[in-house]
Amino acid sequence: MNKIIKLQELGVQDYKLTWDYQEALFQGILDTKIRNRRENTQLETPNYFLFVEHPHVYTLGKSGDLSNLLISGAQLAEKEATFYKVNRGGDITYHGPGQIVGYPILDLENFFTDIHKYLRFLEEMIILTLQDYGIKSERSPGETGVWLDVGTPFARKICAMGVRASRWVTMHGFALNVNANLGYFDNMIPCGIKGKAVTSLNVELGQQTVNETQVKERLRKHFAALFEANFEMQKPTI
Repeated sequence: MNKIIKLQELGVQDYKLTWDYQEALFQGILDTKIRNRRENTQLETPNYFLFVEHPHVYTLGKSGDLSNLLISGAQLAEKEATFYKVNRGGDITYHGPGQIVGYPILDLENFFTDIHKYLRFLEEMIILTLQDYGIKSERSPGETGVWLDVGTPFARKICAMGVRASRWVTMHGFALNVNANLGYFDNMIPCGIKGKAVTSLNVELGQQTVNETQVKERLRKHFAALFEANFEMQKPTI
C-alpha cells in the first residue's frame, strides 16, 4: 500500500480549471486500478493533496437545491463571482480569497476502505488544527463539516466539506475559512441549512489576518498523523 501523498500548492486558481485538473488526477488513479484488475498487475496507485485558493465562486453539489443560491446571474457578475454545479456530495458552498481549500485525491485502498471514516478523519484534521489555535470545534450531528458552539443559538460553521468517491478513489474535499470575507456567505443558505451562521478563524481569534501558510502546515501535520502517511512536495502540472 502506497502511503506517500504528493502535495501540490496550486496558489490562486480558477475553480473550473482546478476541477478539471482534479478530474484528470482522479481518472489517472482509476485507470491504474482498472488495469490492475483486468491484467492482474500490481501497479502502485498514487495519492495527491492539492492546496488551492479560488476567486469568488459558488458550487452546488449533486444533491443540492438551486434555490439555496440567493442571488441572480447578474448579481453574481456584479460581485465578480461564478457558479458551478459539481459532482460532489452536499449542497451549496462558497469558495473565495482567505479560504484554504484542500482536495485530497486518494486511493483509499492504500489506507482504509471506509468513506465515513474518511470524512470523520477530514473533520478531525480541522478540529485538531483549530485546537492548535485554542479554539474548540466539533461535529454537528447529521451535518458534515466542522462547527463551533454546536447545540446553542450561536452555532456557526467554520469548515465545509463535500467529497466524491468511486472505486475508493476520492476527490473534492474541504474549505476552511481562515481570513474569509463572510459577506459572500449572505448570498446563499450555506450547505442548505437555514438559520446557521458562518465564521472564520481570524474572526474567532480577533485578528485582522491569520498566517495561512502556518495553518496549512498544521493541517498537513494532522492529516499525515491521522492517515499514517508521508507528504512529498510535487510541482503541479495545472
